[in-house]
Amino acid sequence: MLETIADDLWTTARSQRFWGLETGTRMTLARLSDGGLFVHCPVALDADTRRAVDALGPVRAVVASSLFHHLYVGQWMAAYPKATFWGCPGLAKKRPDLAFTGVLGDQPHDAWGADIDQAPFTARFEREVVFLHRKSRTMVCADALLNLSVHPSPMTRAVAFLTANTAPGKGYLERVAVRDRALGRKQVDRILEWEIDGIVLAHGGLVSHDGREAVRTAYSWL
Repeated sequence: MLETIADDLWTTARSQRFWGLETGTRMTLARLSDGGLFVHCPVALDADTRRAVDALGPVRAVVASSLFHHLYVGQWMAAYPKATFWGCPGLAKKRPDLAFTGVLGDQPHDAWGADIDQAPFTARFEREVVFLHRKSRTMVCADALLNLSVHPSPMTRAVAFLTANTAPGKGYLERVAVRDRALGRKQVDRILEWEIDGIVLAHGGLVSHDGREAVRTAYSWL
């Protein structure tokens, strides 16, 4: 149900379609210093998932860090009313039915700031905010680094081939996704200040090591 990728860091991958294409999705959970849980890009909260999550600790904060990772936030709000819920810039307008606690900015909130750093990548059309789990030096992102070339679906791999998505963040679509290249370069440079080892992608296989180089290579064109 939950895969351990580092001390106090877990993920779970699920099937998910986007614009008719099977892309998969992935949720990441981090245990904070106070024992609470930080939940990134929540997936559907079925009974088994809830039991697995509750066994790790109380849910403290849930973040929908991209305009396209909000589908299941309402389920988590209903299940964990004491938690805080945060969306990327623009998500509250897209989902006015969800009562977000606040908007993710360029600095981590006190609730997770002792353990997790964050940086905006709002130059992309998904208005994403990315995170770094400091203890494991693991970057956690939603759409900033897409890699469908390793997806089990032959159709998805074919689309990846046609769009030159051969590695995390590679391909023609990434150049369309960045709407402001000057801002994008500035934001990527800030992310590259982190000591990144691994990377958790919402769509694609995990990057085990040399994560900073993967980010640098993906956005060398900016």
